[in-house]
Amino acid sequence: MKSENSRSIPELFSDAMAQFAKLIGNEFELVRTELSEKVGQVGRGAAMMGAGAIILIPALIMLLFAASTALTEAGLSEPLSYVVTGGGS
Repeated sequence: MKSENSRSIPELFSDAMAQFAKLIGNEFELVRTELSEKVGQVGRGAAMMGAGAIILIPALIMLLFAASTALTEAGLSEPLSYVVTGGGS
């Protein structure tokens, strides 16, 4: 009967290679898990940016209309006030 200390070098090398292969497999699984988490975070961030744009664009349009109305009230012609506010945005 062989004891644990009397294993041959090929057996030790085989065990080391098996443990190394298992370690590499575990590392790849960890990378896959982390990447899927990051992709989820990117998706949520993109959704938040889209929602912000949906809210921001109408507000910006209303501000531009208010600015052109103020310019019209200040004496500029209506088409010119639209050009000025459109060019300034």
